[in-house]
Amino acid sequence: MSSCGVAASADGVGHSGLVLYVNGEYRDDSDIGKLMHDFNCTSADDMNFEILAEKPRYLKKNPKGVSEMCKVMEDLRDESYAEGYAEGREEQAQMTAKNLYEQGLTVKQIARAIGFSMDTVEK
Repeated sequence: MSSCGVAASADGVGHSGLVLYVNGEYRDDSDIGKLMHDFNCTSADDMNFEILAEKPRYLKKNPKGVSEMCKVMEDLRDESYAEGYAEGREEQAQMTAKNLYEQGLTVKQIARAIGFSMDTVEK
């Protein structure tokens, strides 16, 4: 069974090139096998290629790197929370709009009640 494949690619924005598909579970003593090992390592000290180990080592062991990583994780958390909040608000508004519609309110009244545009309510 093949460990990798090659395909031509065009991403729709003018970039084209060669894409290499590799089974991430592949392991042996070849460079590809070692690379797949490194991509799955949780410790930079266990990696085969020093050039790949440099960044995780910096982000995990250097105080400046740890601080950078903490900031990235905080931003990701905040973004995820905001997305979840917005999705929850929209879901609740849809349920409320449906209930108000079933009670006989007009689209205009529903839009005003839930704070959404009439176009959004109509959808």
